[in-house]
Amino acid sequence: MMMAEPFCHMHGPEHHVMVGSALLTAYKNAGGDINLNAALVEMMNRGRSVPGGACGFWGACGAGISTGIFVSIITKASPLTQESWGLSNLMTSKALGEIGKIGGPRCCKRDSYLAILSAIDFVKEHFGIEMEKNKVVCIHSDINNQCIGSRCPFVQRAE
Repeated sequence: MMMAEPFCHMHGPEHHVMVGSALLTAYKNAGGDINLNAALVEMMNRGRSVPGGACGFWGACGAGISTGIFVSIITKASPLTQESWGLSNLMTSKALGEIGKIGGPRCCKRDSYLAILSAIDFVKEHFGIEMEKNKVVCIHSDINNQCIGSRCPFVQRAE
């Protein structure tokens, strides 16, 4: 629903904050033990520092990075922690792997969906918390000049 709001462009760095924010909220709603308000503020501070175009210029999509930020926040990871540092990086790599399998060009909506779905599976596997996982159908392809059509796992197909 956030992606359909006027503040959310087809492509843009707002996705770098939204992915982690949605995950933090879902995590809390599924029983995760976090201070949601503080976690959302931290997500905003960290996520907005990931620039637009990181996907192509850095080789790391901001939506994927946002999943690692999410895990870092819920585990209180830092550059000096051991297990939580590793989990944060594993989460980012899992999300980036799913995003990379599809190929380009970029689509911030598609990549956000892929990142969120991979994080839901990761959290269940590593933390035993099951967040709601709905079927995703893209409603944005008509405004995406770079839509990959049938290569997108979320494109609405005639049945």
